[in-house]
Amino acid sequence: MTGVNTGFGGSADTRTRGVQELQLTLIRELHYGILNSSSAQASAKEEEKPTLRPFRKHVLPPAEVTLNEIPHSWVRAALLIRLNSLVSGYSSVRLVVVQRMCDLLNLGITPQVPLRGSISASGDLSPLSYLSGAIQGKSTINVWTRSLEGGSTLVTAAQALADNGLSRVDLGPKEGLAIVNGTAISAGAAALAMHEAHHLVVLAQVMTAMSVEALCGTDESFDPLFAKVRPHPGQIEASNNILHFLRDSKLICRHQSRDDALRQDRYSIRTAAQWIGPALEDLALAHHQIVIEINSVTDNPLIDASNNRSLHGGNFQARSLTSATEKTRSAIQTIGRMLFTQCTELINPATSQGLPPNLVADEPSSSFVMKAVDLMVAALQSELGFLANPVGSHVQTAEMGNQALNSLALISARYTHTAVDVLSQLAAAHLLALCQALDLRAMMRRFLEQVKPGFVEKTMALLKAMGMTDVSSWDKHLSDLWNLFLARLEQTTRMDAQPRFNSIAKSLIPYLIDIANSPLPCVSDAPGQSLSSELFLGNIASYTNNLAVLCLNTHHVVQETYFTHHDATPFLGSAPKRMYEYIRYTLEVPFLRTQVMQTPGSCSPRTNVCANGKGEGVDESEGRKKGKTVGDYVSRIYEAIRNGDLYGASMACLRDVRANTDAPKQVDQSAEMTTMKGEGAKRIVA
Repeated sequence: MTGVNTGFGGSADTRTRGVQELQLTLIRELHYGILNSSSAQASAKEEEKPTLRPFRKHVLPPAEVTLNEIPHSWVRAALLIRLNSLVSGYSSVRLVVVQRMCDLLNLGITPQVPLRGSISASGDLSPLSYLSGAIQGKSTINVWTRSLEGGSTLVTAAQALADNGLSRVDLGPKEGLAIVNGTAISAGAAALAMHEAHHLVVLAQVMTAMSVEALCGTDESFDPLFAKVRPHPGQIEASNNILHFLRDSKLICRHQSRDDALRQDRYSIRTAAQWIGPALEDLALAHHQIVIEINSVTDNPLIDASNNRSLHGGNFQARSLTSATEKTRSAIQTIGRMLFTQCTELINPATSQGLPPNLVADEPSSSFVMKAVDLMVAALQSELGFLANPVGSHVQTAEMGNQALNSLALISARYTHTAVDVLSQLAAAHLLALCQALDLRAMMRRFLEQVKPGFVEKTMALLKAMGMTDVSSWDKHLSDLWNLFLARLEQTTRMDAQPRFNSIAKSLIPYLIDIANSPLPCVSDAPGQSLSSELFLGNIASYTNNLAVLCLNTHHVVQETYFTHHDATPFLGSAPKRMYEYIRYTLEVPFLRTQVMQTPGSCSPRTNVCANGKGEGVDESEGRKKGKTVGDYVSRIYEAIRNGDLYGASMACLRDVRANTDAPKQVDQSAEMTTMKGEGAKRIVA
């Protein structure tokens, strides 16, 4: 029988009577992976050569990307998946093998496994051999154990078993092969990556709803009719989610109310459901493939005890996992491209529908707060584009030509985790920009609420002074002038406040001249009287000057008030409101402006006021330290994504949709596929 009294793979033409020694040889010779010497020798401290001591302080520690060790969560996932395969009863292992692997999981003993070296053809042979070496209690294998302080300590497998009162396992015939001949490492890594991808795609839908609001878009694009006439399940789910996320929003627009606006939103939000939909369907299929794999037997040969036979085949071939992870990376790149486009449209005043350049809350000439984010998301999306390339097309013939087809599933899963991390960074940057944009929208709404009464008062006084005796026409002129004012506000976002409001006020003059009752120089002021051109122009000049002063003063008052008590929630839809509150109040990421970001100890060249003045660099109105960078706040959001805390907010948004709508059957099925067994995948790590 292969692997019992024969050699392995391309060497299966050899025969031996040393069936037990054969298993020991297999496991020992599969320990070929590279581990960093700094960690691999942690249990046996080296004596440092005296000649090296003077240079030690100049040697940098190894970068994290060079650590050649599989993450603990992947190893623990692999232990669980391999156990699930072995207990199916087709692998011919004793109960003691299963029990000892359970002990590793339950006691927090995690073998140190090399990151590279598996082609995932006859299973993940080398990585799984380190699991076998751990239950054998080998002194050449290191494991991580839980320390009393709550951290991890690296010791030999022999010491770990002894410390926990466990006996070593002496492998019997086929048992070594049964442990290593499977896809558990690749499957564990793939399942964990899939779990993260599901959460990110839900978050992307919430962020799309936020983008619709921040760009003053419309919810018309998500009307159920679009999905009804083009019933792709993914599109149905995405459009239904986003439409309900926008419920009660005060920022969405109906474009037919503006003659000068784009009749349709740009593609980044208008076609979001059609863009996200195929990614949801790809993830659903990938999820289905992974769920089957982690509940399968992937040995060779299979032992069919009930029929007293053994079968030689290829269930160890992990191509289904490669297929799943490559669909996942493609979906991640797709979602990243959409978020990248939404983010850049927010930052660019040519596409942001009236937001200031770089989303600055201060003067555009002296602040460029989101310019670096614009660069950052371009770099991240470029990397996602590279990572979306297939791994499975780079197969090389291996093992004496026997493994001419090999899946490279673990390599693909590794790159999928990298893509998940990159998308998490991109999402964090976009979330920072979104909350900044929503605050700017809310602040502008407050400005318009406060400036409009003064605008109306001054405009009516001017119309009266111009001899506009037909009061019935005042409403039309007021409406026209207000719309011109709004349009100019949107067109002048690149300007600092004072010249901006001067320019806006003066831009109304052509309209005022056009509505004069009679051609200049005679404009009727009252019956039997005429208004000189000088007086007429003087009235207009006084009006524009007063209007500019009104706008500037109101702007400063609203700005200072909003800086102290910023809150966009009254204007937001249900899901954007929940995410905004999480970013602003749970993570304490503030509305960014110079006052918040000024480095402690630095002085403003304009005011000569130092950040470490009263309060020692503390913004007393918010109780926060000054001097944080944009990167600090992006990092704070990124960490909340990676540790899963932020997903509580995004998944609550999804639950709200399910609770408040009778979704079509396809939507329910697709939603279930998107989040199905997410908690089960999460439990693997626990």
